[in-house]
Amino acid sequence: MVARPAAVPRPHDARGTAAGGQLDDTLNSPPAAPVGLAREDLPFSSPVPTADGPPLDLSEFVFSELAAEFQIETESDPIDAEAEEAAMLFANGQDDVVRALLENSTRVHRSGAGERLWLMLFDLFRMTGKKVPFETLAVDYAQSFEKSPPIWRNAAAPVAAQAKVLGTVLFKGDLTGDNDAGFEILQSALKKSPQLRLDLSKVRQLDAAGCERLLAMLQQARRSKGEIDLLGRDQLATLLDRRIAPALPENRACWLLKLELCQLRGQFELFEEMAIDYAVNFEISPPSWEFDRVQEAEPSPLILAAADHLLAEAYVIKGEVKGTRFGDLAAYAAANDPVLIDCSTVTRMDFLSAGALLNVLTTVKRTGRQIIVRHPNHLLAELFRVVGLRAVADVDLARN
Repeated sequence: MVARPAAVPRPHDARGTAAGGQLDDTLNSPPAAPVGLAREDLPFSSPVPTADGPPLDLSEFVFSELAAEFQIETESDPIDAEAEEAAMLFANGQDDVVRALLENSTRVHRSGAGERLWLMLFDLFRMTGKKVPFETLAVDYAQSFEKSPPIWRNAAAPVAAQAKVLGTVLFKGDLTGDNDAGFEILQSALKKSPQLRLDLSKVRQLDAAGCERLLAMLQQARRSKGEIDLLGRDQLATLLDRRIAPALPENRACWLLKLELCQLRGQFELFEEMAIDYAVNFEISPPSWEFDRVQEAEPSPLILAAADHLLAEAYVIKGEVKGTRFGDLAAYAAANDPVLIDCSTVTRMDFLSAGALLNVLTTVKRTGRQIIVRHPNHLLAELFRVVGLRAVADVDLARN
């Protein structure tokens, strides 16, 4: 028998024609059976009509170019796999299936990394109004993880009714005397709201001049019967300690700001010890302790709830999100750095919307901006992990 050469695929422009331009006989042969899932097999593959354009389609979903290269894993973590499946099913509206899956997961994974599956189930109960199973799960959670369980909160209730919402501003840049832009934003915020939360968690450096400017604004707020509530106090205290030397009379404003932090935290003994060192170093009387200014605990960082209450100019996403392109997000991101995406009141987001959000944020990330996604519920956070959004944004989970 004469050996035949191996078949070689023809170029794309030559397919369907033979020599002389005649149609290839293969066009008349039955089509090959498709391999893998068909589009109709995917629960989220149907085009979704949107208010701001034509229907979204899977072809518009592009994985982040900034994410690490994808690698095929022979073995996957079972907790990751269960969390991914639950997140996708919830995004598709299959709440009963999600509940059955997560309830089985909580029976199997009762420690360690399995806690994230419990937190997803807590959020599912909360968003579907299942208070009784939520409380039953809370008892089991406390026994399994030996820590306090999440607290029931009605997902439908307005955030303003759950906690006092104050004007909030994220301090941009470092706490240095030459950071005019950061202090101008703070000054403008004080004019709008005398009761202000100032988030200093992103500050990485400070100097005496910056501390002096901040102290002046704290005093200004108190004179106008207002208050600036400082967030990120632990980070700030660490930076201040590097500037304070008990035997050297320098950086006086750093000392005063550290005394202010002791006052807010109720650290009376540390305040008294520092006050003595302050008096010796600078040969002047230190500030006096004020019992009525003690705050028992630091408030939750940067509550992003309603756009009209926020001075951090967050991009707010609300409710059930389906078939959304986020067409106005690029314009918001162009005017803000960091880019704050508030997901605290999102109940559900479908897969295509999550993909569209990733596409926009990937483009924003190329401009060098920091992106922070604030307070998504745990089911939504897992969906963000599935689509790869964590490669371009810092995801700050909601605190219980």
